[in-house]
Amino acid sequence: MQRIALVAFPRIRAFDVAVITEVWGVDRTDRGAPAFELRRCGPDRAPVTMPGGLTLTPDRDLDWLRSADLIVVPGLEEHLTPVPEPVLDALRHAHHAGTPIAALCGGAFVLAQAGLLDGRRAITHWNLTGLLSDAHPAVQVVPDALFVEDGGLWTSAGVAAGIDLCLHLVRTAHGAEAAAAIARSMVTAPFRTGTQAQFIEHPTPGVDREADALADVRERALRHLDEPLTVADLAAWAGMSPRSFARHFAATTGTTPLRWLLDQRVSAAQKLLERTDLPMPEVARRTGFGSEITMRQHFAARLSTSPRDYRRAFHPAGRSPIAR
Repeated sequence: MQRIALVAFPRIRAFDVAVITEVWGVDRTDRGAPAFELRRCGPDRAPVTMPGGLTLTPDRDLDWLRSADLIVVPGLEEHLTPVPEPVLDALRHAHHAGTPIAALCGGAFVLAQAGLLDGRRAITHWNLTGLLSDAHPAVQVVPDALFVEDGGLWTSAGVAAGIDLCLHLVRTAHGAEAAAAIARSMVTAPFRTGTQAQFIEHPTPGVDREADALADVRERALRHLDEPLTVADLAAWAGMSPRSFARHFAATTGTTPLRWLLDQRVSAAQKLLERTDLPMPEVARRTGFGSEITMRQHFAARLSTSPRDYRRAFHPAGRSPIAR
């Protein structure tokens, strides 16, 4: 997944364009990231106007979408703005040809206009889920994810969740270390857990003592992943009952303590599989899974692959060509 097409047409959001360009348009091969070819594809080569007085000049026509490994669609500033028919038609042809398509934030409205999301699960900014449901009732709008995939079509929640989706696509195709190299350069997390429910506006107390305590607990847990930690252990570190701890943890992170802990174990195992030749039982031990069988089960549930296949794909000594 190295040839990336950014679909450019009038009134697209500059932030989404910047995210796509930052992830795939910067040469970071000296830091361990893959080489990408990012092309800006429009109905013609005329400059595309964006809100705020900005313009973007396409360097390829829409025909280049046929050569792309991945197509990324920015959102529109006005979400119900009609999209040029050549753009919609090109997206339909690309999807029918099997090319993955990712839409950032309000880009879900573009895919919905093309009819590609009918009967499929999709997400957008939490403040726009009602509008997407009303405008496109055939879309199965998911209210509380950071990003979702259905039939080769990816959609993401609002703003920063577009970064999450882009890094996830890099991680899926090229491994956790490649995504981490890009994330470090962008000064952002290589992945976030939870759902966009954690970002919906809620009344907040003046002093969030629990959130500070939980941040310390998470940092301590990361230093002790090789130990058989339980939610009760984490709650004790925070000085809370397990029930109170789980409630505060979910409110802070948007996920459960157990799911967060398992996500961190999987992430740590990915890095060891990419960077070392440690035997599988030792990888499982160092990341707290206890056994290779348990580690394999969690890899299958979260990554839809096995640790051995992951190593074959992403370890430098056994990296396989990136499949389209």
